[in-house]
Amino acid sequence: MLSHLASAEAQPRTAEGHGLPEVTKGHPLCLNYARLSPARLSRLQLLRHTMDSAAKDKIQPILLPGSSCPGPEWPEQERAEQLARGAALKWASGIFYRPEQLARLGQYRSREVQRNYFLEARIKSVVQSYLEGVQTGMWQLTRALEAVQGTREALSQAHHLLQGLSQTSQTLAPLREHVVQHKQLQVLTQLLPRLQAVPAAVAHTQTLIDAQRFLEAYVSLRELEQLQEDAWAPLGGLELPIFQGLGLLAEALCQAVEAAAGAAGRLAREDPALLVAAVRVAEAETERTILGQAPRDWRQRCLRALQEGLEQAHFASAALPEPGALAGWLEALQVALPAELATAEALVAPCCPPNYNVVQLWAHTLHSGLRRSVQQLLSGPELGAADTFALLHWALHVYMGKEMMGNLELGPEADVSQLQPLLTSENIEKLETAFVSQVQVSVAQWLQKALDGEVAEWSRQQKPNTDPAGFYHSPMPAIVMQILAENIQVTSLISDSLHRRVHDMALSELGVFLRSFSDALIRFSQDRLRGEAPHYVPYLLAAFNHQSALSSSLSDLLPAGEASGVLAPIEAALDDIQKRLCRLVLETLQVELQPLFASLPSRRWLLSSELLDGVCEQTSHFCQDFWRVRKPAAVQLLLAEAERTVVLQYLRALMQGRLVCRGADERTQAAERLGHDAAQLKELFLGLGLEESAHCAPVLLALRELFSLHDPTLLGLEVAGLRQKFPDVSEDHVSALLDLRGDVSREHRQAALSSLQAGPPPSPSSGRRALFSLVPTPTPSLSSCLPSGPCS
Repeated sequence: MLSHLASAEAQPRTAEGHGLPEVTKGHPLCLNYARLSPARLSRLQLLRHTMDSAAKDKIQPILLPGSSCPGPEWPEQERAEQLARGAALKWASGIFYRPEQLARLGQYRSREVQRNYFLEARIKSVVQSYLEGVQTGMWQLTRALEAVQGTREALSQAHHLLQGLSQTSQTLAPLREHVVQHKQLQVLTQLLPRLQAVPAAVAHTQTLIDAQRFLEAYVSLRELEQLQEDAWAPLGGLELPIFQGLGLLAEALCQAVEAAAGAAGRLAREDPALLVAAVRVAEAETERTILGQAPRDWRQRCLRALQEGLEQAHFASAALPEPGALAGWLEALQVALPAELATAEALVAPCCPPNYNVVQLWAHTLHSGLRRSVQQLLSGPELGAADTFALLHWALHVYMGKEMMGNLELGPEADVSQLQPLLTSENIEKLETAFVSQVQVSVAQWLQKALDGEVAEWSRQQKPNTDPAGFYHSPMPAIVMQILAENIQVTSLISDSLHRRVHDMALSELGVFLRSFSDALIRFSQDRLRGEAPHYVPYLLAAFNHQSALSSSLSDLLPAGEASGVLAPIEAALDDIQKRLCRLVLETLQVELQPLFASLPSRRWLLSSELLDGVCEQTSHFCQDFWRVRKPAAVQLLLAEAERTVVLQYLRALMQGRLVCRGADERTQAAERLGHDAAQLKELFLGLGLEESAHCAPVLLALRELFSLHDPTLLGLEVAGLRQKFPDVSEDHVSALLDLRGDVSREHRQAALSSLQAGPPPSPSSGRRALFSLVPTPTPSLSSCLPSGPCS
């Protein structure tokens, strides 16, 4: 309906000159209105008048007689009326647009009139019902007012009667007081003989308490308190001064019972009757009330005394161990606590009621006291490594083990499954972290001491010690691995997490130790240059054995089921140490051989093998101690690298240009000398134990072919073959060798060098290590020309 009203309001109200709804240009009705005849326009005006009258009858409110409505009941009434009129006009325009529909106008009007009559009838019915309800309510209010007035008059009369009774009772008050006093005097007269004996009874009861005769003392106390109750009620709650000491007497008896309960373990062995008496008194006095006071809860006080006595006996503050004595304290508890539980089960439990749950109480009390003492220890100064290990092992494995709380002889009434962990996860984390830190410091110190002792041996005036097999030997590797392995193994008794942490720490410290060992080797080589290392090479060979021993013992540090990849950094560090040792040994060999190769090549070299004999003798003397290296692979490595060093020195001497062959005879002699030297060097190293000569024969024999060639025009083929065997040979090396021949013209030299570049590429499967690239040309360098590879 609101949408119709809004759409009707949006249209202009009338068309100019006709009083009809205005239509805009483009509206579907626009052309129709323009074409209407005067007769049809008159009929539409009549229709509008009729709809306006119906709309007014429908919207106009029905007023009661005598009422007035000067204006709209709400500000929007006028706007709503306009919208309704617009909607009615729009509806009528749509309904009566065609002439044949105007005949039904009367029917629509009569229907609207009947609807208005129906609405007026309903409104009158509602108003009449409302008025009848109001009339009934007024009648009920009148009757209620009459009832209230009657009640007020009755209450006034009762008030006057009560005032008269109050005045009468006031006159009887003195008589009432005399009656009360007479009854009190009568009670006192009857109780006077018993009251006179109260002081003596109090003293006797205190004597019984002091003598620990608890049952007799309790009976006497009950009689005195009963007499107090007999006198208290008739006296109207008046407390006689003679009973003022009973509260202190009862407290003295309770304290004596608590003292006996606190020594329950001792009494159960020495005087169980006294313990039973104390418990019976506490049970009898648990729920009894005196003179309306709160019940005395002596049972709870007795149980608290039991707990405090236990904790004081085993976990007093003065009993906490000193630093370094924690293991002994724990061992004492390991004996004392099971004995205490056995005493509780066998002796104390029969002396107490079943609801005391003595065994459970003992177990939980001892656990609580121990847990509090442990937390107090942890909150104090940091524990040492030994104390930390003892506490972790004892708390995680011993305490709940079969020797203590997990003992099968301990009955289910102990209920140890409900005990909280002795150490929380935070405590364990803190202790493990502190333990690893302390052990790391200790391990680092021990490893440094072992290294310092080994380094001190290097400056001795005698060779390294040997084992029964003749190999150089030192206890340092065994000490290092023992320190690490023992720390790793012992932590496996605690937990997997601590074992993993200590294992990682041990590998880290081993890596630090290996770096320190490598640095010490560098300093040792510097000492040799200053002449402070009389047995330099033997101690380097001994270090080979150290490296081999450490490498072979690494598997002992690997946890069960752990991948070997965790040892990769340590293995890499050991490989670096082996390379450094090999390099230092070969540097020494190179220094010793340099003077011998200073005269090679020469005329003397062409005519005699004397020069190479000296080289072989010096090399043999240098390598004679290689067999003292325990690991055969290391010996082979040293011999192979020594052979390679000799060959490099040989090549370097050839490249110096000290000799130029003056004819075919000298070239033939040079070729023969190269072949002879290759055979002599091969024989030397095979005699020293080298399993296979890999460097001498190939390179020297290849050079021999270069010198034995008579036709210089074929040098290109030989140079190409040399490059195939040794890809690192350069033009400078070939030029130096051609200079040594002494018969190569510029054209032949250029052709040979061209064949070096134009020849087929070297075979990738040759697998030869660099040789010529480590030989400087044409001017020799003063620096070391050691090979790269296993020793670099």
